[in-house]
Amino acid sequence: MLFACAVFLGALVAHTSARYSPDWKSLDARPLPSWYDEAKLGIFIHWGVFSVPGFGSEWFWWHWQGQQPPDPKCVRFMSENYPPGFSYPEFAPQFHAQFFDPGEWADMFKASGAKYVVLTAKHHEGFTNWASPNSWNWNSVDTGPHRDLVGDLAEAVRNRSLHYGLYNSLYEWFHPLYLSDKKNGFKSQEFVFHKLLPELYNMVVRYRPELIWSDGDWEAPDTYWNSTEFLAWLYNDSPVKDTIVTNDRWGAGCACKHGGYYNCEDKYTPGKLPKHKWEKCTSVDTLSWGYRRNMKMKELMDLHTIIEDLVRTVALGGNYLLNVGPTPDGMIPPLFEERLRGVGAWLKVNGEAIYASKPWRVQNENATVPIWYTSKGTTVYATMTTKPSQTTLYLFEPRTSETTKVTLLGNPKPLQWSSIYPNTGLIVLLPELPFTSGQAWTLRLDGVQ
Repeated sequence: MLFACAVFLGALVAHTSARYSPDWKSLDARPLPSWYDEAKLGIFIHWGVFSVPGFGSEWFWWHWQGQQPPDPKCVRFMSENYPPGFSYPEFAPQFHAQFFDPGEWADMFKASGAKYVVLTAKHHEGFTNWASPNSWNWNSVDTGPHRDLVGDLAEAVRNRSLHYGLYNSLYEWFHPLYLSDKKNGFKSQEFVFHKLLPELYNMVVRYRPELIWSDGDWEAPDTYWNSTEFLAWLYNDSPVKDTIVTNDRWGAGCACKHGGYYNCEDKYTPGKLPKHKWEKCTSVDTLSWGYRRNMKMKELMDLHTIIEDLVRTVALGGNYLLNVGPTPDGMIPPLFEERLRGVGAWLKVNGEAIYASKPWRVQNENATVPIWYTSKGTTVYATMTTKPSQTTLYLFEPRTSETTKVTLLGNPKPLQWSSIYPNTGLIVLLPELPFTSGQAWTLRLDGVQ
């Protein structure tokens, strides 16, 4: 009996000690759920009322009527195309999403090779892509599409065995409660307790996202947002407590310091292997995250650049979150789709070097051509991001052995090789490299260190 009580008490203590307290020391100690690091590639979607003007970027409202002085290009765009007195909320009924087919989107994301999808649930404009009870008449069910965009895409994405995440902006440019708190130097929290937190809790319970991509945090400290209290609930008691992943945007000064994985800044690329799990978010349209009606081909990332960026990011231990901006009627522009399907075609051959891989002891070298290394167990992968001009490739970093074997992914025939120095470095005789639109090829090295 005493033994049974001791076991019960021990289990209770263990359960209690596993809970996270609402402070960064405790929260930052939480292990990142393994699915995230294994996934490597995600698709980001910026979609909202800002897609209707489709001018400048998703920050159009702020640039037109928030910043002082206003952006003259935005002012001119409105004066030339809309009647005097036209207000930003009047764009919402034109956010029709009439061609939005969540199944087609999910099929496209699956074909891209992505393992997770992150949709904008609410951007800085405050419009929610679901029927938020805290955003009356400023959401996609009360106006515009009259659809639960978050829920519809969630079902389609999960039916393709992809992980589903949601982007949420903490602040809202023009919400009166937020502006009042801001005027008070953030010593009041009316916006946080009456809008932000009720909405966040409702969103998590209702849609059970596996990732929350927080943003819009930088104007106020995490204590204003009540970030640590929310994260403690998320990790301890929420319906997604075991699978949820979060980023690092939870208050001014938190980026690259606190949270689940680190974004640090948009399009962040470290110069060397970071000590903490990180993610690079970037956009096919180099000038905007949201849809732009006037985007030009030269302003888009080409497929080779995307593949090169993905390979470098994964070699440095990061995940790659690639953004597309759909049109207001629910179409993903064909040029974006071409890029996504091109990435997927490349990953069908080379994904072994990407998914569930780990950084190797050396991340890159620039011998014959630029090489980025990844590893998986005892196997090392060397990805060439430029086609060699010769049929021989020099790799100086791998240490060879009698069991060393070299193959080209997509071609099972072993390649001939010889050591550069005794047991160090390889000269590989390359076959005719097949054409790939991504212009990157991967060697599998077994029996090396």
